[in-house]
Amino acid sequence: MKAIFRFIGTLFKWIWKCITFIRVTIMNLVFLILLLVIYGAYLQSVDETAVSAPRQPSALVLNLSGPIVEKASYLKPIDSISHSVLGESLPKENVLFDIVDTIRHAKDDKQITGLVLSLQEMSATNLTKLRYIAKAINEFKSSGKPVFAIGDIYTQSQYYLASYADKIFMSPDGLVLLKGYSAYGMYYKTLLDKLDINTHIFRVGTYKSAVEPFIRNDMSQAARRANYRWVNQLWDGYLNDIATNRRITSDSLKLSMDDFLARLESVKGDVARLSLQMGLVDELAPRKKVRDELTQTFGSNDKDSYQSVSYYDYQASLPPKVLNQNQRVAVVVASGTIMDGKQPQRNVVGSENITALLREARMDDQVKAVVLRVDSPGGSAFASEVIRNEIDALKAAGKPVVVSMSSLAASGGYWISSSADKIVAQPTTLTGSIGIFSVITTFEKSLDRIGVYTDGVGTTPFSGQGIATGFSDGAKQALQMTIEHGYQRFISLVAKHRNMNVRDADKIAQGRVWTGKDALKIGLVDQLGDFDDAVRIAAELAQLQPHQYQLDWMEEPLSPMEKILMDVVSETRASLGLNIESLVPESLRPVTRQIINDASFLNELNDPKGQYAFCLNCQVK
Repeated sequence: MKAIFRFIGTLFKWIWKCITFIRVTIMNLVFLILLLVIYGAYLQSVDETAVSAPRQPSALVLNLSGPIVEKASYLKPIDSISHSVLGESLPKENVLFDIVDTIRHAKDDKQITGLVLSLQEMSATNLTKLRYIAKAINEFKSSGKPVFAIGDIYTQSQYYLASYADKIFMSPDGLVLLKGYSAYGMYYKTLLDKLDINTHIFRVGTYKSAVEPFIRNDMSQAARRANYRWVNQLWDGYLNDIATNRRITSDSLKLSMDDFLARLESVKGDVARLSLQMGLVDELAPRKKVRDELTQTFGSNDKDSYQSVSYYDYQASLPPKVLNQNQRVAVVVASGTIMDGKQPQRNVVGSENITALLREARMDDQVKAVVLRVDSPGGSAFASEVIRNEIDALKAAGKPVVVSMSSLAASGGYWISSSADKIVAQPTTLTGSIGIFSVITTFEKSLDRIGVYTDGVGTTPFSGQGIATGFSDGAKQALQMTIEHGYQRFISLVAKHRNMNVRDADKIAQGRVWTGKDALKIGLVDQLGDFDDAVRIAAELAQLQPHQYQLDWMEEPLSPMEKILMDVVSETRASLGLNIESLVPESLRPVTRQIINDASFLNELNDPKGQYAFCLNCQVK
């Protein structure tokens, strides 16, 4: 009897614990929802009252912090936290078009009396994006308002924008760091051999070097020749822009190591003085002196500094864009690696995500044309074709499509661009890389070495093929033939839509990377120009009159709750302090980042047929 009562007592105890657990959980959820509602109301009140345009004449301080991107990343909150844990700090993003629109708005704002470029926290940025911002700075200067650049140490990207200033200040202990462009990578063949990992490569294209890190210990001569050409074209473009802005010759900036050492010795190792001597900066001045001069120009703010408003405060004060025109040009941004399916990750082009936006533009009667903004090294061949098919559907519906290539529209990025009515690229855009490959790693050798063997029976010649058993010669031949078929499909599309025969398309394909400047000469693009030019061409093709249409930025909408959660995560992410990368010595972090990036490249390969049009060596450093 005691045992029965003990059992009943234990049962009721566990039932009560379960009830308590459910009650506490429900209360916690209600409390969390209440907090989120309060927080949302607070954000709304801040948006409505806290941020306002400057009430007195001020300088706009372009104090960009973090990377410059084509499209803002919208992550689920749990993804944001997991990225922080895994060592990705998720810095503040700056959308390229927001920066340009803000500078253009400030140009005509009577309360903005000048522009101060304070770029110490701006991340390294591709030249193509920098040129678009520089265009807006030049437009600002045309208003007659002064532009100053201030800084202690200028990185290459920071200095490029600074060179557009009327006057560049630098700390007496600072420097201008112009390292040049490079295309270096890590190669893992020996490591894979030591681990007894077999890497099976199937590819077409003399220059299709995306797979070289897994089958070589160095860069092939074909890849070296091709990379050398486009890297130097980018660097020449950078130096020519700097030389024009600073009224010096580009040759004066092309110093050999011996010349550089001799000039540095002449100033006794003072790199700041050398920068002044070479005409890169106008004045070496401590911060107090810089503030005093800016105060004389823009007035005092009674805080021992000049009257100013930060970029972020000013941008937040601008009125929201409202669509009030019946005629629109839709803009769809494809930025990142192209992957199959619906992809919530940042910096990824999910085929389902992009096609949904393109389909929405096709079904909207007010959308008369579409600009596809491409900034992608490619990815899944299957996903690229899915996206391209939706572009064909847009054209069949009578809506012209113009591709605006950003810094990179290569391989799969070119695939999705190929059938557009017009392709517009910048001279420094990297494009082409028309080729296809497949990478499959197998572990039969490493498993054998530790005493693990695979054996059994199957119904077909392919039944026993896999990562634990490797591939037979017949299976390898079959895979290679499918890759060759995919390559023929790719160059046939290029030939059809670029008005050339397949043989000529093959000659300029083979996986070779071209700059926009060279791509124009060989017929891969129609015109050199920026995003503004692409919009103008799209409007002309749709027979829209200037100023009688609006841009409609097609984006996946977030629910109000998702927006609140995103804001909560962005505010609390920094306080979590969960960053594995911080445990790695600073000197080793570039290496660890490279290894992680190469490993993530393999993880992102989700093509249903295992075929990829991807340009790994297009990542400029």
